[in-house]
Amino acid sequence: MDYIVEMLNIRKEFPGVVANDDITFRVKPGEIHALLGENGAGKSTLMSILFGLYKSDRGVVKLRGKEVNIANPNIANELGIGMVHQHFKLVHNFTVTENIILGMEMKKGIVVDLKSAAVRIKELSEKYGLNVDPYAKIEDISVGMQQRVEIMKMLYRNADILIFDEPTSVLTPQEIKDLMKIMRSLVTEGKSIILITHKLKEIKEIADRCTVIRRGKLIGTVDVASTTEEKLAEMMVGREVNFRVSKKAWEPGEVVLRVENLSVLNNQRVMGLKEFSLEVRSGEIVGVAGVEGNGQVELVEAITGMRKAESGRIFLKDTDITNMSVRDRIRSSMAYIPEDRHKHGLILDYTVEDNMIMKVYYQEPFSNKGLLNKDAIHRYAEKVMDEFDVRAGHGATSIARSLSGGNQQKAIVGREIGHDPELLIAVQPTRGLDVGAIEYIHRRIVEQRDKGKAVLLVSLELDEILNLSDRIAIIYNGELMGIVNANDTDENEVGLMMAGVKRGVAV
Repeated sequence: MDYIVEMLNIRKEFPGVVANDDITFRVKPGEIHALLGENGAGKSTLMSILFGLYKSDRGVVKLRGKEVNIANPNIANELGIGMVHQHFKLVHNFTVTENIILGMEMKKGIVVDLKSAAVRIKELSEKYGLNVDPYAKIEDISVGMQQRVEIMKMLYRNADILIFDEPTSVLTPQEIKDLMKIMRSLVTEGKSIILITHKLKEIKEIADRCTVIRRGKLIGTVDVASTTEEKLAEMMVGREVNFRVSKKAWEPGEVVLRVENLSVLNNQRVMGLKEFSLEVRSGEIVGVAGVEGNGQVELVEAITGMRKAESGRIFLKDTDITNMSVRDRIRSSMAYIPEDRHKHGLILDYTVEDNMIMKVYYQEPFSNKGLLNKDAIHRYAEKVMDEFDVRAGHGATSIARSLSGGNQQKAIVGREIGHDPELLIAVQPTRGLDVGAIEYIHRRIVEQRDKGKAVLLVSLELDEILNLSDRIAIIYNGELMGIVNANDTDENEVGLMMAGVKRGVAV
Protein backbone atom coordinates (compact mmCIF):
# COMPACT_ATOMS: atom_id res chain seq x y z
CA MET A 1 0.00 0.00 0.00
CA ASP A 2 1.60 3.28 -1.16
CA TYR A 3 -0.83 5.82 0.30
CA ILE A 4 -2.90 6.01 3.48
CA VAL A 5 -5.08 8.86 2.09
CA GLU A 6 -5.98 9.41 -1.55
CA MET A 7 -8.30 12.21 -2.63
CA LEU A 8 -8.72 11.85 -6.39
CA ASN A 9 -10.10 14.54 -8.75
CA ILE A 10 -12.04 16.33 -6.01
CA ARG A 11 -14.38 19.12 -7.06
CA LYS A 12 -16.37 21.29 -4.70
CA GLU A 13 -18.41 24.28 -5.79
CA PHE A 14 -20.15 26.89 -3.64
CA PRO A 15 -22.51 29.48 -5.15
CA GLY A 16 -20.36 31.56 -7.48
CA VAL A 17 -17.01 29.97 -6.57
CA VAL A 18 -15.20 26.71 -7.32
CA ALA A 19 -13.33 26.02 -4.08
CA ASN A 20 -11.68 22.78 -5.25
CA ASP A 21 -11.19 22.29 -8.98
CA ASP A 22 -10.19 18.70 -9.81
CA ILE A 23 -7.65 18.34 -6.97
CA THR A 24 -5.72 15.14 -6.34
CA PHE A 25 -3.98 14.87 -2.96
CA ARG A 26 -2.16 11.82 -1.59
CA VAL A 27 -0.58 11.16 1.82
CA LYS A 28 1.94 8.41 2.58
CA PRO A 29 1.78 6.51 5.88
CA GLY A 30 4.00 8.03 8.58
CA GLU A 31 4.68 11.36 6.85
CA ILE A 32 3.97 14.99 7.73
CA HIS A 33 2.37 16.37 4.60
CA ALA A 34 1.83 20.15 4.42
CA LEU A 35 -1.07 21.66 2.51
CA LEU A 36 -0.05 25.17 1.46
CA GLY A 37 -2.05 27.95 -0.14
CA GLU A 38 -3.19 31.55 0.12
CA ASN A 39 -6.31 32.48 2.06
CA GLY A 40 -9.30 31.24 0.13
CA ALA A 41 -7.18 28.85 -1.99
CA GLY A 42 -9.35 25.89 -0.93
CA LYS A 43 -7.15 24.13 1.67
CA SER A 44 -9.70 24.02 4.49
CA THR A 45 -12.48 23.03 2.06
CA LEU A 46 -10.45 20.04 0.88
CA MET A 47 -9.75 18.90 4.44
CA SER A 48 -13.37 19.50 5.46
CA ILE A 49 -14.33 16.99 2.75
CA LEU A 50 -11.86 14.47 4.19
CA PHE A 51 -13.25 15.06 7.69
CA GLY A 52 -16.90 14.72 6.58
CA LEU A 53 -17.94 18.35 7.11
CA TYR A 54 -18.61 18.82 3.36
CA LYS A 55 -19.57 16.43 0.59
CA SER A 56 -17.60 16.78 -2.66
CA ASP A 57 -19.52 17.31 -5.92
CA ARG A 58 -17.16 14.96 -7.76
CA GLY A 59 -14.19 12.76 -7.02
CA VAL A 60 -13.23 9.79 -4.86
CA VAL A 61 -11.71 9.45 -1.38
CA LYS A 62 -9.72 6.31 -0.59
CA LEU A 63 -8.29 5.29 2.79
CA ARG A 64 -5.68 2.55 2.91
CA GLY A 65 -6.52 1.70 -0.71
CA LYS A 66 -10.29 1.32 -0.19
CA GLU A 67 -12.91 3.77 -1.44
CA VAL A 68 -14.90 5.35 1.42
CA ASN A 69 -17.92 7.62 1.81
CA ILE A 70 -17.29 10.04 4.69
CA ALA A 71 -20.76 11.50 5.23
CA ASN A 72 -20.05 13.16 8.60
CA PRO A 73 -17.29 13.65 11.22
CA ASN A 74 -18.48 10.63 13.24
CA ILE A 75 -17.72 8.37 10.28
CA ALA A 76 -14.34 10.14 9.89
CA ASN A 77 -13.59 9.36 13.56
CA GLU A 78 -14.55 5.71 13.07
CA LEU A 79 -12.21 5.54 10.06
CA GLY A 80 -9.35 6.90 12.19
CA ILE A 81 -9.35 10.52 10.98
CA GLY A 82 -9.06 13.31 13.57
CA MET A 83 -8.92 17.09 13.15
CA VAL A 84 -7.64 19.94 15.30
CA HIS A 85 -9.53 23.01 14.09
CA GLN A 86 -8.01 26.48 14.00
CA HIS A 87 -10.58 27.59 16.58
CA PHE A 88 -10.70 24.96 19.29
CA LYS A 89 -13.96 23.19 20.05
CA LEU A 90 -13.71 22.95 23.85
CA VAL A 91 -16.21 23.51 26.68
CA HIS A 92 -14.47 26.04 28.93
CA ASN A 93 -16.00 25.14 32.29
CA PHE A 94 -15.40 21.40 31.79
CA THR A 95 -12.21 19.62 32.84
CA VAL A 96 -9.69 18.24 30.37
CA THR A 97 -11.05 14.70 30.87
CA GLU A 98 -14.69 15.75 30.42
CA ASN A 99 -13.78 17.48 27.14
CA ILE A 100 -11.81 14.52 25.81
CA ILE A 101 -14.50 11.89 26.47
CA LEU A 102 -17.41 14.10 25.37
CA GLY A 103 -19.56 12.02 23.01
CA MET A 104 -17.96 8.69 23.88
CA GLU A 105 -18.29 8.47 27.65
CA MET A 106 -17.31 5.23 29.39
CA LYS A 107 -19.89 4.25 31.98
CA LYS A 108 -20.03 2.20 35.15
CA GLY A 109 -23.70 1.32 35.25
CA ILE A 110 -25.38 4.67 34.56
CA VAL A 111 -22.54 6.83 35.98
CA VAL A 112 -19.86 8.25 33.67
CA ASP A 113 -16.55 6.62 34.56
CA LEU A 114 -14.27 9.66 34.72
CA LYS A 115 -11.62 7.87 36.74
CA SER A 116 -10.81 5.21 34.13
CA ALA A 117 -10.87 7.86 31.40
CA ALA A 118 -8.43 10.04 33.37
CA VAL A 119 -6.06 7.08 33.80
CA ARG A 120 -6.09 6.41 30.03
CA ILE A 121 -5.54 10.12 29.31
CA LYS A 122 -2.55 10.17 31.68
CA GLU A 123 -1.06 7.15 29.88
CA LEU A 124 -1.53 8.73 26.45
CA SER A 125 -0.15 12.03 27.74
CA GLU A 126 3.05 10.35 28.92
CA LYS A 127 3.42 8.25 25.75
CA TYR A 128 3.33 11.31 23.46
CA GLY A 129 4.97 13.83 25.81
CA LEU A 130 1.87 16.01 26.06
CA ASN A 131 2.02 16.81 29.82
CA VAL A 132 -1.74 17.27 30.10
CA ASP A 133 -3.37 17.36 33.55
CA PRO A 134 -6.62 15.34 33.22
CA TYR A 135 -8.28 17.26 36.09
CA ALA A 136 -7.45 20.85 35.02
CA LYS A 137 -10.30 23.06 33.85
CA ILE A 138 -10.04 24.35 30.28
CA GLU A 139 -10.58 27.97 31.39
CA ASP A 140 -7.51 27.73 33.66
CA ILE A 141 -4.99 26.43 31.09
CA SER A 142 -2.98 28.22 28.38
CA VAL A 143 -3.93 28.26 24.71
CA GLY A 144 -1.00 25.95 23.90
CA MET A 145 -2.25 23.46 26.50
CA GLN A 146 -5.80 23.68 25.09
CA GLN A 147 -4.39 22.67 21.73
CA ARG A 148 -2.80 19.62 23.36
CA VAL A 149 -6.22 18.70 24.71
CA GLU A 150 -7.53 18.81 21.13
CA ILE A 151 -4.65 16.51 20.06
CA MET A 152 -5.47 14.22 22.96
CA LYS A 153 -9.12 14.07 21.82
CA MET A 154 -7.92 12.58 18.52
CA LEU A 155 -5.55 10.11 20.18
CA TYR A 156 -8.23 9.01 22.65
CA ARG A 157 -10.42 8.12 19.65
CA ASN A 158 -7.53 6.09 18.15
CA ALA A 159 -7.09 8.39 15.14
CA ASP A 160 -4.08 7.61 12.99
CA ILE A 161 -4.62 10.31 10.33
CA LEU A 162 -4.35 13.69 12.07
CA ILE A 163 -5.33 16.96 10.39
CA PHE A 164 -3.96 20.20 11.91
CA ASP A 165 -5.60 23.41 10.62
CA GLU A 166 -3.25 26.43 11.04
CA PRO A 167 -2.08 25.04 14.41
CA THR A 168 0.55 27.67 15.25
CA SER A 169 -1.46 30.86 14.80
CA VAL A 170 -2.15 31.20 18.54
CA LEU A 171 1.12 29.88 20.03
CA THR A 172 4.31 31.45 21.42
CA PRO A 173 7.65 30.56 19.75
CA GLN A 174 8.35 28.09 22.58
CA GLU A 175 4.92 26.46 22.25
CA ILE A 176 5.48 26.13 18.49
CA LYS A 177 8.75 24.25 19.19
CA ASP A 178 6.91 22.00 21.66
CA LEU A 179 4.16 21.32 19.11
CA MET A 180 6.74 20.31 16.50
CA LYS A 181 8.30 17.93 19.00
CA ILE A 182 4.84 16.42 19.66
CA MET A 183 4.21 16.07 15.91
CA ARG A 184 7.51 14.23 15.45
CA SER A 185 6.69 11.86 18.29
CA LEU A 186 3.23 11.18 16.77
CA VAL A 187 4.82 10.25 13.45
CA THR A 188 7.35 8.02 15.21
CA GLU A 189 4.39 6.17 16.73
CA GLY A 190 3.01 5.49 13.25
CA LYS A 191 0.56 8.38 12.79
CA SER A 192 0.26 10.35 9.53
CA ILE A 193 -0.15 14.13 9.75
CA ILE A 194 -1.69 16.65 7.35
CA LEU A 195 -0.69 20.23 8.20
CA ILE A 196 -2.77 23.09 6.74
CA THR A 197 -0.72 26.29 6.85
CA HIS A 198 0.62 29.30 4.99
CA LYS A 199 3.79 29.61 7.11
CA LEU A 200 6.70 28.57 4.93
CA LYS A 201 9.26 28.50 7.74
CA GLU A 202 7.29 25.85 9.62
CA ILE A 203 6.85 23.72 6.50
CA LYS A 204 10.62 23.74 5.97
CA GLU A 205 11.19 22.77 9.58
CA ILE A 206 8.70 19.93 9.99
CA ALA A 207 7.11 18.65 6.74
CA ASP A 208 8.31 15.82 4.49
CA ARG A 209 6.24 16.76 1.45
CA CYS A 210 4.12 19.77 0.54
CA THR A 211 1.14 20.11 -1.78
CA VAL A 212 0.41 23.64 -3.03
CA ILE A 213 -3.06 24.86 -4.04
CA ARG A 214 -3.74 28.19 -5.74
CA ARG A 215 -7.26 29.51 -6.36
CA GLY A 216 -8.80 26.05 -6.04
CA LYS A 217 -6.38 24.35 -8.42
CA LEU A 218 -3.52 21.96 -7.67
CA ILE A 219 -0.14 23.55 -8.47
CA GLY A 220 1.99 20.56 -7.47
CA THR A 221 3.47 18.38 -4.72
CA VAL A 222 7.16 18.75 -3.83
CA ASP A 223 9.73 17.23 -1.48
CA VAL A 224 10.33 19.87 1.18
CA ALA A 225 14.01 19.06 1.78
CA SER A 226 14.93 19.87 -1.83
CA THR A 227 12.72 22.99 -2.19
CA THR A 228 13.43 26.54 -0.99
CA GLU A 229 11.00 28.83 0.87
CA GLU A 230 11.21 31.19 -2.11
CA LYS A 231 10.11 28.43 -4.50
CA LEU A 232 7.19 27.46 -2.23
CA ALA A 233 6.11 31.10 -2.01
CA GLU A 234 6.25 31.45 -5.78
CA MET A 235 4.10 28.32 -6.24
CA MET A 236 1.65 29.67 -3.69
CA VAL A 237 1.12 33.19 -5.08
CA GLY A 238 2.17 32.75 -8.71
CA ARG A 239 5.05 35.25 -8.67
CA GLU A 240 8.33 35.95 -6.89
CA VAL A 241 7.94 37.14 -3.31
CA ASN A 242 10.43 39.33 -1.45
CA PHE A 243 10.67 38.30 2.23
CA ARG A 244 12.97 41.02 3.49
CA VAL A 245 11.44 44.47 3.81
CA SER A 246 13.83 47.08 2.45
CA LYS A 247 13.92 50.22 4.56
CA LYS A 248 16.16 53.24 4.92
CA ALA A 249 18.53 53.64 7.85
CA TRP A 250 16.74 54.32 11.12
CA GLU A 251 16.61 58.07 11.78
CA PRO A 252 14.19 58.76 14.63
CA GLY A 253 12.98 62.32 15.04
CA GLU A 254 10.81 63.98 17.68
CA VAL A 255 8.59 62.03 20.07
CA VAL A 256 5.09 61.66 18.57
CA LEU A 257 3.48 59.26 21.08
CA ARG A 258 4.39 59.23 24.76
CA VAL A 259 2.75 56.81 27.21
CA GLU A 260 3.57 57.53 30.87
CA ASN A 261 2.93 55.02 33.67
CA LEU A 262 -0.32 53.89 32.07
CA SER A 263 -2.58 51.48 34.00
CA VAL A 264 -5.76 50.11 32.42
CA LEU A 265 -8.42 47.64 33.60
CA ASN A 266 -9.21 44.58 31.48
CA ASN A 267 -12.69 43.12 30.87
CA GLN A 268 -12.52 41.23 34.18
CA ARG A 269 -12.06 44.59 35.97
CA VAL A 270 -8.49 43.64 36.93
CA MET A 271 -5.40 45.65 35.95
CA GLY A 272 -4.57 44.40 32.45
CA LEU A 273 -1.87 47.02 31.92
CA LYS A 274 0.35 48.13 34.81
CA GLU A 275 2.43 51.32 34.97
CA PHE A 276 3.36 50.99 31.30
CA SER A 277 5.64 53.61 29.67
CA LEU A 278 6.70 53.87 26.03
CA GLU A 279 7.76 56.46 23.43
CA VAL A 280 7.39 56.30 19.66
CA ARG A 281 9.28 58.85 17.55
CA SER A 282 8.71 60.07 14.04
CA GLY A 283 10.56 57.94 11.48
CA GLU A 284 10.55 54.75 13.53
CA ILE A 285 8.51 51.58 13.96
CA VAL A 286 8.23 50.41 17.56
CA GLY A 287 6.99 46.82 17.76
CA VAL A 288 5.11 45.47 20.78
CA ALA A 289 5.82 41.76 21.18
CA GLY A 290 3.92 39.47 23.53
CA VAL A 291 1.74 36.41 23.77
CA GLU A 292 -1.96 37.10 23.25
CA GLY A 293 -3.72 38.43 26.35
CA ASN A 294 -0.77 40.10 28.08
CA GLY A 295 -2.06 43.67 27.97
CA GLN A 296 -1.76 44.58 24.28
CA VAL A 297 -5.52 45.10 23.87
CA GLU A 298 -5.69 47.36 26.93
CA LEU A 299 -2.69 49.41 25.73
CA VAL A 300 -4.07 49.95 22.23
CA GLU A 301 -7.64 50.67 23.36
CA ALA A 302 -6.41 53.24 25.89
CA ILE A 303 -4.31 55.01 23.22
CA THR A 304 -7.15 54.99 20.66
CA GLY A 305 -9.75 56.14 23.21
CA MET A 306 -11.85 52.99 23.37
CA ARG A 307 -10.95 52.18 26.99
CA LYS A 308 -10.50 54.46 29.98
CA ALA A 309 -7.09 54.89 31.59
CA GLU A 310 -7.16 54.26 35.36
CA SER A 311 -3.95 56.20 35.90
CA GLY A 312 -1.05 57.55 33.88
CA ARG A 313 -1.10 59.80 30.81
CA ILE A 314 -0.96 59.61 27.02
CA PHE A 315 0.50 62.41 24.88
CA LEU A 316 0.25 62.87 21.11
CA LYS A 317 3.00 65.35 20.20
CA ASP A 318 2.68 67.68 23.22
CA THR A 319 -1.07 67.35 23.68
CA ASP A 320 -2.43 65.32 26.60
CA ILE A 321 -5.03 63.06 24.93
CA THR A 322 -5.70 60.78 27.94
CA ASN A 323 -9.34 61.82 28.20
CA MET A 324 -9.92 63.03 24.65
CA SER A 325 -12.81 61.67 22.54
CA VAL A 326 -12.10 59.15 19.76
CA ARG A 327 -13.09 61.70 17.08
CA ASP A 328 -10.71 64.31 18.50
CA ARG A 329 -7.88 61.77 18.54
CA ILE A 330 -8.51 61.03 14.86
CA ARG A 331 -8.49 64.79 14.18
CA SER A 332 -5.15 65.00 16.01
CA SER A 333 -3.69 62.82 13.23
CA MET A 334 -3.91 59.31 14.70
CA ALA A 335 -4.78 56.33 12.49
CA TYR A 336 -5.60 52.81 13.63
CA ILE A 337 -5.55 49.45 11.83
CA PRO A 338 -7.53 47.24 14.27
CA GLU A 339 -6.82 43.62 15.11
CA ASP A 340 -10.29 42.36 14.16
CA ARG A 341 -11.16 43.65 10.70
CA HIS A 342 -14.77 42.46 11.00
CA LYS A 343 -15.52 43.71 14.48
CA HIS A 344 -13.72 47.06 14.48
CA GLY A 345 -12.40 47.62 10.96
CA LEU A 346 -15.33 47.49 8.58
CA ILE A 347 -19.11 47.56 8.55
CA LEU A 348 -19.48 44.46 6.40
CA ASP A 349 -22.91 45.23 4.96
CA TYR A 350 -21.91 48.75 3.85
CA THR A 351 -20.25 49.39 0.50
CA VAL A 352 -16.50 49.80 0.25
CA GLU A 353 -16.93 53.54 -0.50
CA ASP A 354 -19.02 54.08 2.65
CA ASN A 355 -16.36 52.26 4.67
CA MET A 356 -13.64 54.46 3.17
CA ILE A 357 -15.09 57.70 4.59
CA MET A 358 -16.20 56.27 7.93
CA LYS A 359 -13.95 58.62 9.91
CA VAL A 360 -14.29 61.76 7.77
CA TYR A 361 -17.84 61.67 6.37
CA TYR A 362 -18.70 64.93 8.20
CA GLN A 363 -15.84 66.86 6.58
CA GLU A 364 -15.63 68.56 3.21
CA PRO A 365 -15.58 67.53 0.36
CA PHE A 366 -17.53 64.45 1.53
CA SER A 367 -20.42 66.43 2.98
CA ASN A 368 -21.76 69.93 2.88
CA LYS A 369 -24.31 71.31 5.37
CA GLY A 370 -25.11 67.78 6.51
CA LEU A 371 -25.65 66.32 3.00
CA LEU A 372 -23.30 63.64 1.67
CA ASN A 373 -21.58 64.30 -1.64
CA LYS A 374 -21.82 60.87 -3.30
CA ASP A 375 -19.60 61.79 -6.27
CA ALA A 376 -16.74 62.99 -4.08
CA ILE A 377 -17.04 59.88 -1.88
CA HIS A 378 -17.02 57.58 -4.92
CA ARG A 379 -14.00 59.31 -6.49
CA TYR A 380 -12.05 59.19 -3.21
CA ALA A 381 -12.84 55.48 -2.65
CA GLU A 382 -11.83 54.55 -6.21
CA LYS A 383 -8.56 56.45 -5.74
CA VAL A 384 -7.73 54.63 -2.47
CA MET A 385 -8.70 51.24 -3.97
CA ASP A 386 -6.50 51.91 -6.99
CA GLU A 387 -3.56 53.04 -4.87
CA PHE A 388 -3.77 50.13 -2.44
CA ASP A 389 -4.63 47.44 -4.99
CA VAL A 390 -8.02 46.61 -3.39
CA ARG A 391 -9.80 44.19 -5.71
CA ALA A 392 -13.58 44.00 -5.63
CA GLY A 393 -16.11 42.65 -8.13
CA HIS A 394 -18.11 45.88 -8.44
CA GLY A 395 -15.42 48.41 -7.54
CA ALA A 396 -16.18 50.95 -4.81
CA THR A 397 -19.87 50.03 -4.77
CA SER A 398 -19.12 46.40 -3.75
CA ILE A 399 -20.41 45.31 -0.36
CA ALA A 400 -17.42 44.96 2.02
CA ARG A 401 -18.51 41.44 3.00
CA SER A 402 -17.98 40.22 -0.58
CA LEU A 403 -14.24 41.01 -0.54
CA SER A 404 -11.61 38.39 0.37
CA GLY A 405 -9.82 38.78 3.73
CA GLY A 406 -6.71 40.20 2.05
CA ASN A 407 -8.69 42.81 0.13
CA GLN A 408 -10.69 43.80 3.23
CA GLN A 409 -7.40 44.31 5.05
CA LYS A 410 -5.92 46.35 2.19
CA ALA A 411 -9.05 48.52 2.20
CA ILE A 412 -8.58 49.27 5.93
CA VAL A 413 -4.85 49.99 5.48
CA GLY A 414 -5.70 52.26 2.55
CA ARG A 415 -8.34 54.15 4.52
CA GLU A 416 -6.05 54.69 7.52
CA ILE A 417 -2.90 55.65 5.61
CA GLY A 418 -5.00 57.73 3.17
CA HIS A 419 -5.61 60.30 5.93
CA ASP A 420 -1.82 60.95 6.13
CA PRO A 421 -1.55 60.41 9.92
CA GLU A 422 1.35 61.46 12.15
CA LEU A 423 0.87 58.28 14.22
CA LEU A 424 -0.15 54.93 12.74
CA ILE A 425 -1.17 52.19 15.16
CA ALA A 426 -1.16 48.82 13.38
CA VAL A 427 -2.46 45.81 15.33
CA GLN A 428 -1.99 42.38 13.75
CA PRO A 429 -2.03 44.07 10.32
CA THR A 430 -1.44 40.81 8.43
CA ARG A 431 -3.37 38.32 10.61
CA GLY A 432 -4.65 35.42 8.51
CA LEU A 433 -3.18 36.75 5.25
CA ASP A 434 -0.93 34.96 2.78
CA VAL A 435 2.63 35.92 1.83
CA GLY A 436 1.58 38.03 -1.17
CA ALA A 437 -0.76 40.28 0.85
CA ILE A 438 1.68 40.32 3.81
CA GLU A 439 4.52 41.54 1.59
CA TYR A 440 2.32 44.35 0.26
CA ILE A 441 1.06 45.54 3.66
CA HIS A 442 4.56 45.42 5.18
CA ARG A 443 5.81 47.61 2.35
CA ARG A 444 3.10 50.21 2.95
CA ILE A 445 3.79 50.32 6.71
CA VAL A 446 7.54 50.81 6.16
CA GLU A 447 6.70 53.52 3.60
CA GLN A 448 4.96 55.47 6.40
CA ARG A 449 8.02 55.18 8.62
CA ASP A 450 10.30 56.29 5.76
CA LYS A 451 8.07 59.35 5.26
CA GLY A 452 8.86 60.36 8.84
CA LYS A 453 5.67 59.08 10.47
CA ALA A 454 5.58 57.29 13.85
CA VAL A 455 4.36 53.66 13.75
CA LEU A 456 3.31 51.50 16.70
CA LEU A 457 3.12 47.88 15.52
CA VAL A 458 1.42 45.30 17.77
CA SER A 459 1.73 41.74 16.52
CA LEU A 460 1.78 38.15 17.77
CA GLU A 461 3.95 37.17 14.78
CA LEU A 462 7.51 37.37 16.02
CA ASP A 463 8.91 37.30 12.46
CA GLU A 464 6.79 40.34 11.62
CA ILE A 465 8.00 42.22 14.71
CA LEU A 466 11.68 41.41 14.05
CA ASN A 467 11.40 42.16 10.32
CA LEU A 468 9.63 45.53 10.54
CA SER A 469 10.56 47.12 13.87
CA ASP A 470 13.42 49.46 14.72
CA ARG A 471 12.86 49.00 18.45
CA ILE A 472 10.87 46.24 20.20
CA ALA A 473 8.98 46.61 23.49
CA ILE A 474 8.19 43.27 25.11
CA ILE A 475 5.01 43.04 27.17
CA TYR A 476 4.30 40.29 29.69
CA ASN A 477 1.43 40.11 32.14
CA GLY A 478 0.57 43.77 31.52
CA GLU A 479 4.09 44.99 32.31
CA LEU A 480 6.95 46.22 30.14
CA MET A 481 9.67 43.55 30.26
CA GLY A 482 12.15 45.72 28.39
CA ILE A 483 12.89 47.51 25.12
CA VAL A 484 15.53 46.17 22.72
CA ASN A 485 16.90 47.38 19.38
CA ALA A 486 15.72 45.03 16.63
CA ASN A 487 19.24 44.79 15.19
CA ASP A 488 20.72 43.68 18.54
CA THR A 489 18.30 40.86 19.39
CA ASP A 490 16.95 37.59 18.03
CA GLU A 491 13.88 35.37 18.20
CA ASN A 492 15.28 33.46 21.15
CA GLU A 493 15.83 36.48 23.40
CA VAL A 494 12.49 38.10 22.55
CA GLY A 495 10.72 34.73 22.96
CA LEU A 496 12.16 34.32 26.46
CA MET A 497 11.13 37.85 27.45
CA MET A 498 7.62 37.14 26.09
CA ALA A 499 7.54 34.22 28.52
CA GLY A 500 8.51 36.50 31.43
CA VAL A 501 12.28 35.95 31.58
CA LYS A 502 14.03 39.33 31.95
CA ARG A 503 16.92 40.25 29.66
CA GLY A 504 20.29 39.11 30.93
CA VAL A 505 18.80 36.74 33.51
CA ALA A 506 20.13 33.18 33.31
CA VAL A 507 17.42 30.59 32.76
